[in-house]
Amino acid sequence: TESKHRRCGGDLKTRSTDLGPAVTGSPLTPVLPASTTGKKSIVLSSETRKELAKQAKVTKEERRAQIDERYKYLISRLADGIGLIEQQVEEAIISDDKFQLIEQFFAPSGLKKLLFFYQDVLQQKPNPSLRSDGSMNSLLQKKLFITTGSTENITGTCAFFLRTSDKVITASNASQEVNFGIFDCTNGNILRGLEFFLSQIMVPALKSQQNWGAVKEGLKNSQIQDFLYAVDKFVGTLSSSRQNIEDKIQLTKVDIDTYISNLQNPSDYITAG
Repeated sequence: TESKHRRCGGDLKTRSTDLGPAVTGSPLTPVLPASTTGKKSIVLSSETRKELAKQAKVTKEERRAQIDERYKYLISRLADGIGLIEQQVEEAIISDDKFQLIEQFFAPSGLKKLLFFYQDVLQQKPNPSLRSDGSMNSLLQKKLFITTGSTENITGTCAFFLRTSDKVITASNASQEVNFGIFDCTNGNILRGLEFFLSQIMVPALKSQQNWGAVKEGLKNSQIQDFLYAVDKFVGTLSSSRQNIEDKIQLTKVDIDTYISNLQNPSDYITAG
């Protein structure tokens, strides 16, 4: 299954040796906060900016020192699946304000899932010509970041790690206790990404699975056959729903102002209803 995941993700993005796109605008980068009025940005002194940058650097180096074989396993899977080099992935991870979620994922009875998005994010960049007043320019740039999945919309690629037990994740068992997969939700097309993942990766993997644990006879077992039939049926329903949505229903635009202006009395409203 893992090889299929890797092959699926490897087509998503050409590898690059440039560290910029994956880590630009990280939460550890000093940002000029908005003023209480919302009209201006507070201009930080050069000393304050230097101190923030120094603190960010120390934090990143402390996190880099935590990178062991468990982290390297995650980094390797992400780099291969998304199409970045491992150095890019490591830099993005140690710069992320949700870095602690990784350790929570490794802990005994820890987080059941660990999500990463790789997609265009609105970045804030200082305007070189207006640095004295702290002005910022905005631009979209690819970024790899850790997410809980509840605050950001998925518009690009979602890479996920799932635990298979409540055991503590160690360097020796990471490859056995952690599953990796990818959804390609380019342009926010989640249904297409899910359909591809199930039909091209999960279903073939399940149908080739020989060991079904306590269930005897594997694929010959009637319960397993019923399960695979249900999965196939779900994928078919998902495909039909996606195609119906993509065909889209075109609604006629109505000039609501003109429509409302013709309603003069209660009976007109009743008739319109």
